[in-house]
Amino acid sequence: MNFVLLFESIILIILYMTSSRPFDKPIPKSPESPYPIVTNFCDIVSGFGRGSAELGIPTANIPIDQVPNAARDLEQGVYFGFARIESIDKEERIEPRENHRNVEYNYGKYLEQSNGDFDILPVVFSIGLNPFYHNKHRTLEIHIIHEFKRDFYGAKLKFNILGYIRPELDYTTAEALIADINKDIVIAKRVLDTDDYKKFMQVLL
Repeated sequence: MNFVLLFESIILIILYMTSSRPFDKPIPKSPESPYPIVTNFCDIVSGFGRGSAELGIPTANIPIDQVPNAARDLEQGVYFGFARIESIDKEERIEPRENHRNVEYNYGKYLEQSNGDFDILPVVFSIGLNPFYHNKHRTLEIHIIHEFKRDFYGAKLKFNILGYIRPELDYTTAEALIADINKDIVIAKRVLDTDDYKKFMQVLL
Protein backbone atom coordinates (compact mmCIF):
# COMPACT_ATOMS: atom_id res chain seq x y z
CA MET A 1 0.00 0.00 0.00
CA ASN A 2 1.29 3.46 -0.92
CA PHE A 3 0.75 5.36 2.32
CA VAL A 4 1.80 8.67 0.75
CA LEU A 5 -0.97 8.42 -1.84
CA LEU A 6 -3.42 7.32 0.84
CA PHE A 7 -2.50 10.30 3.03
CA GLU A 8 -2.82 12.69 0.09
CA SER A 9 -6.26 11.26 -0.74
CA ILE A 10 -7.41 11.73 2.85
CA ILE A 11 -6.20 15.35 2.82
CA LEU A 12 -8.06 16.02 -0.43
CA ILE A 13 -11.26 14.55 1.02
CA ILE A 14 -10.92 16.68 4.17
CA LEU A 15 -10.31 19.82 2.11
CA TYR A 16 -13.37 19.09 -0.01
CA MET A 17 -15.62 18.37 2.94
CA THR A 18 -14.57 21.49 4.84
CA SER A 19 -14.34 23.97 1.97
CA SER A 20 -17.31 26.13 1.06
CA ARG A 21 -19.15 25.78 -2.22
CA PRO A 22 -20.14 28.78 -4.37
CA PHE A 23 -23.85 28.14 -3.76
CA ASP A 24 -23.60 27.73 0.05
CA LYS A 25 -25.47 30.39 2.01
CA PRO A 26 -23.91 32.16 5.01
CA ILE A 27 -25.08 30.61 8.27
CA PRO A 28 -25.42 33.10 11.15
CA LYS A 29 -23.98 32.49 14.61
CA SER A 30 -27.47 31.73 15.91
CA PRO A 31 -30.86 31.18 14.22
CA GLU A 32 -32.42 34.29 12.66
CA SER A 33 -35.99 34.94 11.48
CA PRO A 34 -37.97 33.01 10.30
CA TYR A 35 -36.17 30.39 12.39
CA PRO A 36 -36.73 28.50 14.52
CA ILE A 37 -39.74 26.86 12.89
CA VAL A 38 -41.11 24.05 15.06
CA THR A 39 -43.51 21.33 13.94
CA ASN A 40 -45.92 19.13 15.84
CA PHE A 41 -45.44 15.36 15.58
CA CYS A 42 -45.77 14.40 11.90
CA ASP A 43 -46.25 11.02 10.24
CA ILE A 44 -43.24 9.26 8.74
CA VAL A 45 -44.56 7.89 5.47
CA SER A 46 -43.26 5.83 2.58
CA GLY A 47 -41.48 7.81 -0.11
CA PHE A 48 -39.98 6.61 -3.38
CA GLY A 49 -37.44 4.36 -1.65
CA ARG A 50 -34.48 6.02 -3.32
CA GLY A 51 -32.64 7.45 -0.31
CA SER A 52 -31.33 4.14 0.98
CA ALA A 53 -31.50 1.99 -2.13
CA GLU A 54 -29.89 4.36 -4.65
CA LEU A 55 -28.04 6.97 -2.62
CA GLY A 56 -27.14 5.14 0.58
CA ILE A 57 -28.58 8.06 2.53
CA PRO A 58 -31.93 7.05 4.12
CA THR A 59 -34.58 9.71 4.57
CA ALA A 60 -37.79 10.04 6.53
CA ASN A 61 -40.54 11.43 4.35
CA ILE A 62 -43.02 13.83 5.95
CA PRO A 63 -46.34 14.89 4.32
CA ILE A 64 -45.87 18.52 3.38
CA ASP A 65 -49.41 19.35 4.52
CA GLN A 66 -48.54 18.36 8.11
CA VAL A 67 -45.87 21.04 8.61
CA PRO A 68 -46.52 24.69 9.55
CA ASN A 69 -47.21 27.21 6.79
CA ALA A 70 -43.91 28.90 7.59
CA ALA A 71 -42.11 25.70 6.55
CA ARG A 72 -44.20 25.21 3.41
CA ASP A 73 -43.39 28.74 2.31
CA LEU A 74 -39.62 28.27 2.54
CA GLU A 75 -37.47 28.45 -0.58
CA GLN A 76 -36.73 25.07 -2.10
CA GLY A 77 -33.42 23.85 -0.82
CA VAL A 78 -31.51 22.14 1.98
CA TYR A 79 -32.06 22.97 5.67
CA PHE A 80 -30.92 21.72 9.07
CA GLY A 81 -32.23 21.35 12.60
CA PHE A 82 -33.04 18.77 15.26
CA ALA A 83 -35.68 16.02 15.42
CA ARG A 84 -37.20 13.55 17.86
CA ILE A 85 -38.95 10.27 16.99
CA GLU A 86 -41.92 8.83 18.86
CA SER A 87 -43.11 5.26 18.34
CA ILE A 88 -46.82 4.45 17.99
CA ASP A 89 -48.67 1.51 19.53
CA LYS A 90 -50.31 0.22 16.38
CA GLU A 91 -50.50 -3.11 14.56
CA GLU A 92 -47.84 -3.60 11.91
CA ARG A 93 -48.86 -3.67 8.25
CA ILE A 94 -47.32 -4.03 4.81
CA GLU A 95 -47.90 -1.40 2.13
CA PRO A 96 -47.03 -1.98 -1.54
CA ARG A 97 -44.92 0.67 -3.23
CA GLU A 98 -45.09 1.71 -6.89
CA ASN A 99 -41.63 0.21 -7.49
CA HIS A 100 -43.02 -3.17 -6.32
CA ARG A 101 -41.00 -3.11 -3.08
CA ASN A 102 -43.20 -3.66 -0.06
CA VAL A 103 -42.87 -1.26 2.86
CA GLU A 104 -43.14 -2.47 6.44
CA TYR A 105 -45.06 -0.03 8.61
CA ASN A 106 -43.93 -1.03 12.11
CA TYR A 107 -44.62 2.39 13.70
CA GLY A 108 -41.22 2.49 15.38
CA LYS A 109 -41.76 -0.77 17.24
CA TYR A 110 -38.11 -1.81 16.82
CA LEU A 111 -36.49 1.46 17.80
CA GLU A 112 -34.17 1.13 20.79
CA GLN A 113 -33.60 3.55 23.65
CA SER A 114 -30.18 1.95 24.23
CA ASN A 115 -29.19 2.82 20.66
CA GLY A 116 -30.12 6.47 21.15
CA ASP A 117 -33.00 6.22 18.67
CA PHE A 118 -35.31 8.35 20.83
CA ASP A 119 -32.72 11.05 21.53
CA ILE A 120 -33.03 14.52 20.05
CA LEU A 121 -30.92 14.10 16.92
CA PRO A 122 -29.39 16.40 14.29
CA VAL A 123 -31.04 16.40 10.88
CA VAL A 124 -30.48 17.76 7.41
CA PHE A 125 -33.36 17.81 4.97
CA SER A 126 -34.59 18.99 1.61
CA ILE A 127 -37.76 20.83 0.71
CA GLY A 128 -38.55 20.86 -2.98
CA LEU A 129 -39.05 18.88 -6.16
CA ASN A 130 -35.68 17.08 -6.31
CA PRO A 131 -35.08 17.81 -10.01
CA PHE A 132 -32.60 14.94 -10.36
CA TYR A 133 -35.57 12.59 -9.96
CA HIS A 134 -38.09 14.87 -11.72
CA ASN A 135 -40.57 14.92 -8.85
CA LYS A 136 -43.90 16.52 -9.73
CA HIS A 137 -44.91 17.38 -6.18
CA ARG A 138 -43.07 19.28 -3.46
CA THR A 139 -41.68 16.92 -0.82
CA LEU A 140 -39.97 17.15 2.54
CA GLU A 141 -37.30 14.49 3.06
CA ILE A 142 -35.34 14.36 6.32
CA HIS A 143 -32.04 12.58 6.84
CA ILE A 144 -31.56 11.90 10.54
CA ILE A 145 -27.85 11.91 11.32
CA HIS A 146 -27.86 8.69 13.33
CA GLU A 147 -27.33 4.96 12.74
CA PHE A 148 -30.64 3.12 13.06
CA LYS A 149 -30.83 -0.67 13.02
CA ARG A 150 -34.33 -0.86 11.48
CA ASP A 151 -36.71 1.25 9.45
CA PHE A 152 -39.51 3.02 11.33
CA TYR A 153 -42.28 3.83 8.87
CA GLY A 154 -45.44 4.97 10.62
CA ALA A 155 -43.65 6.43 13.64
CA LYS A 156 -44.02 10.14 14.44
CA LEU A 157 -41.35 12.81 14.03
CA LYS A 158 -41.24 16.24 15.62
CA PHE A 159 -38.56 18.58 14.31
CA ASN A 160 -37.40 22.15 14.11
CA ILE A 161 -35.89 24.08 11.24
CA LEU A 162 -32.98 26.25 12.35
CA GLY A 163 -31.27 27.35 9.15
CA TYR A 164 -30.66 27.17 5.43
CA ILE A 165 -27.62 25.59 3.78
CA ARG A 166 -28.15 25.97 0.05
CA PRO A 167 -30.72 26.11 -2.77
CA GLU A 168 -32.06 23.05 -4.51
CA LEU A 169 -29.87 22.07 -7.46
CA ASP A 170 -30.15 19.82 -10.48
CA TYR A 171 -27.53 17.12 -10.96
CA THR A 172 -26.29 15.16 -13.94
CA THR A 173 -25.07 12.20 -11.87
CA ALA A 174 -26.07 10.44 -8.67
CA GLU A 175 -22.43 10.65 -7.54
CA ALA A 176 -22.52 14.46 -7.61
CA LEU A 177 -25.79 14.47 -5.65
CA ILE A 178 -24.37 12.08 -3.04
CA ALA A 179 -21.22 14.18 -2.66
CA ASP A 180 -23.23 17.34 -2.00
CA ILE A 181 -25.57 15.62 0.46
CA ASN A 182 -22.56 14.37 2.42
CA LYS A 183 -21.17 17.90 2.46
CA ASP A 184 -24.58 19.16 3.67
CA ILE A 185 -24.38 16.65 6.52
CA VAL A 186 -20.90 17.88 7.51
CA ILE A 187 -22.10 21.50 7.52
CA ALA A 188 -25.21 20.68 9.55
CA LYS A 189 -23.27 18.69 12.17
CA ARG A 190 -20.70 21.45 12.56
CA VAL A 191 -23.30 24.18 13.06
CA LEU A 192 -25.63 22.16 15.28
CA ASP A 193 -22.75 21.29 17.60
CA THR A 194 -22.37 24.94 18.65
CA ASP A 195 -23.97 26.18 21.88
CA ASP A 196 -26.08 28.80 20.08
CA TYR A 197 -27.82 26.06 18.10
CA LYS A 198 -27.74 23.17 20.59
CA LYS A 199 -29.97 25.12 22.98
CA PHE A 200 -32.83 24.72 20.46
CA MET A 201 -32.90 20.99 21.17
CA GLN A 202 -34.96 21.80 24.25
CA VAL A 203 -38.02 22.98 22.27
CA LEU A 204 -38.55 19.38 21.14
CA LEU A 205 -38.90 17.96 24.64
